[in-house]
Amino acid sequence: MRFLPLFALLIASCAAPVPPGPSPPPEATAEKPAAEANTSTPQASAPPLKSSGPIQAPRFVRTHFSGIAIEAVAFDSRSHRLVVADQAGGPGSTWPDSRAAGKALGGLAAINASFFTPEGQPLGQVVANRQRTGAINRASSLGAGFFIGDPSGTLRLIRRDQFRNAREAIQSGPFLIENDRLISGLSNKQSSARSFIAWDGGSRWVIARSGACSLASLAQALKGQSLGGSPLTNVLNLDGGRSSEIWVSPALNGGPHFERPFWNKAVRNFLVLKPR
Repeated sequence: MRFLPLFALLIASCAAPVPPGPSPPPEATAEKPAAEANTSTPQASAPPLKSSGPIQAPRFVRTHFSGIAIEAVAFDSRSHRLVVADQAGGPGSTWPDSRAAGKALGGLAAINASFFTPEGQPLGQVVANRQRTGAINRASSLGAGFFIGDPSGTLRLIRRDQFRNAREAIQSGPFLIENDRLISGLSNKQSSARSFIAWDGGSRWVIARSGACSLASLAQALKGQSLGGSPLTNVLNLDGGRSSEIWVSPALNGGPHFERPFWNKAVRNFLVLKPR
């Protein structure tokens, strides 16, 4: 009996080797950093839009929040859309102001849009009717977010690292409010006229111009508010100061209106409201 373990070991050593199992799958390739992302790919895993209730007709409203004057156009993206009116020749080369741009594109309203350099080049990415201009601003809070009309025509506000592709887009910033939360670190020093775009996370939108205020005071004034029935759940700052202007057609409920002080300068691009 003392030979049995040795005998079993000899038998096992002569057995045919067991074929190896399948090799484990290679590790998944890490997602490219935003700076290297392929900007021609579709928008990745965009969350579904929330329900915004019945469609509301667009209208112009004037009000005050915490003493700050607000002039705004509220609209529903199921019936209307925003298009980018960019000027390849630089500020004022095609349209001197928002009124001229809005009328030329058959719009109901228009507002100045993104920042630009002293040389008149976009300070960030701009997409107008699928034509790209500029490069993504990855360094400054002035490029923290994007307004996009994605390839399907759905409008969204997104962070710059989420941007992939769009039919219409402007890069701007900073965010003032995101998902109903105030953004920290906003400047409370410089008081200027402001322009902004707001979204409820569904289909209700606002484009607006404010009176002189700081970014921090504007964000605090807008927190928890609605304009024209559109909750200000997400708010992205646009170019302001001497660039801030808004035009409203007489065809829009509450119009006409045109606010552009004589000291304003020509701007690079506009957002124009049009029916779908």
